Amino acid sequence: MKTAWIAQVFDTVKPVIAMAHIPALPGAPLYEIKGGMEPIVEHVKRDLDALQGAGVDGVMFCNENDRPYQFTAQASTIAAMAYVIGRVKSGISVPFGVDILWDPVSAVALAHSVGARFVREVFTGVYESDMGLWHSRAAEAVRLRAQLGAAEDIRLLFNVSAEFASPFGRRSIAEIAQSVAFSSLPDGICVSGPMTGSPVAASELERVTSLLEDTPVFVNTGVRRDNVEKYLAVADGAIVGTALKYEGKTFNAVDADRAKQLMVQVKNLRLQLAT
Repeated sequence: MKTAWIAQVFDTVKPVIAMAHIPALPGAPLYEIKGGMEPIVEHVKRDLDALQGAGVDGVMFCNENDRPYQFTAQASTIAAMAYVIGRVKSGISVPFGVDILWDPVSAVALAHSVGARFVREVFTGVYESDMGLWHSRAAEAVRLRAQLGAAEDIRLLFNVSAEFASPFGRRSIAEIAQSVAFSSLPDGICVSGPMTGSPVAASELERVTSLLEDTPVFVNTGVRRDNVEKYLAVADGAIVGTALKYEGKTFNAVDADRAKQLMVQVKNLRLQLAT
């Protein structure tokens, strides 16, 4: 069964993974040098508490505000993310994952060091992007996971429709997803809109899921209270960030009420599926 590992990790069907966006870290242009690391830790703690209180099924820590993004993470970024997660880890009560934009190899290393259960990244493909020519590193990341002996401990979620970018070549997203599922050993496929918070085309998501018989599919961007049931009727899970923030703005703090309202919709859907 293609969703067996999902049930094992999250103990539910159709899990919602909520983003715990970490404020800009040392080395990034928007890092608040005078404040230092403590305000970052406190921000993440508050967001984590709000998300878990709302009943999300998992959380994913990501350096979302380290703009402009890089393809190879700085040592300071990796160290700071490990520090922040280490500081809040005792308060984590749900499965958690990590994402370092846009460095899948460093994300796998970070996941292993902090005990994360999954990594989401753009592992495959070549893209023209806001950051320049983007050449991904799937083989290196998957091999690192094997070398660390973590193939069963860390699940890899491959984003096949990169945000802030468009792929070279003429294959559709569905064709790319089918190829990646065969060639690159993903544990799950993520389908995204054109940028953070942008909805995924329903027809595109449906086409991907129809082609992938053995690989779970997650809707990766644009999930909101008013469309989550539609998306989860098709996808095997959802990753949600922007819609859970105050005013629906990516870099704002988590709004506990928004998160609770979305999870009410998700739980209603699960009840319908169970009957």
